[in-house]
Amino acid sequence: MLSTLKLLFVYTSLGPISGILGIPYTLFVGDISLLYRVAMWIANAGISAAGIGIEVTGRECVPSDRACIFMSNHVSNLDPPVELPMFPGRSSVMLKKQLMNIPILGRAMRMGDFIPVERGGKREAAQASVIAAGRALEKGLHILVYPEGTRSRDGRLQPFKKGPFYLAMETQAPVVPVVITGTEKMMRKGSWAITPGVAEVRFLPVIEPAAFQSREDLLRAVRGAIAEALPEEMKPLD
Repeated sequence: MLSTLKLLFVYTSLGPISGILGIPYTLFVGDISLLYRVAMWIANAGISAAGIGIEVTGRECVPSDRACIFMSNHVSNLDPPVELPMFPGRSSVMLKKQLMNIPILGRAMRMGDFIPVERGGKREAAQASVIAAGRALEKGLHILVYPEGTRSRDGRLQPFKKGPFYLAMETQAPVVPVVITGTEKMMRKGSWAITPGVAEVRFLPVIEPAAFQSREDLLRAVRGAIAEALPEEMKPLD
């Protein structure tokens, strides 16, 4: 639990301070870039304090001239703070709506155009999330989405939700499949205990939605690329 306490200490000591100072500053200057960079530094500092190293490969696969949709497998609560600081530029995230209610952090995420998603919500709520994500892409923000919808319990790739692929087909934004491994052993679903180790983040070649006739075809291509890049013990059983 020592690693968990170290991570929480970094986040609970630096996070509120950066929000209290950074939110008014951002509102004053009308630019969230500095607050975003500070937030990414804090995210990375917490991961480092917990004894987690990060190895990144495939950065050359990420287009430098277009906003992308990063689609990643999801195996741990550590995935977002490990992955986000590794992405170029500024990114938004499609996340549980309840997280927006966290004091200070929720306000900062709304200012950063993070996109709330209602699990099991109505069709109108899902459409609103897709519209918000489309606007973020138009602003030049990347989008991080976990198409499984929730963390895998055993590390194996789960079925994908269709919503993110509707977004990709509507916006024609390039999809960058991302594979994360290692975190499934460091912080398992249902546990707060962190075991130090090395997380590997691998960017795969871009998949262009324009090359597919339907979102189902795009879904199969993205899921297939991620499944192929996963180690044997994390590949889907289907």
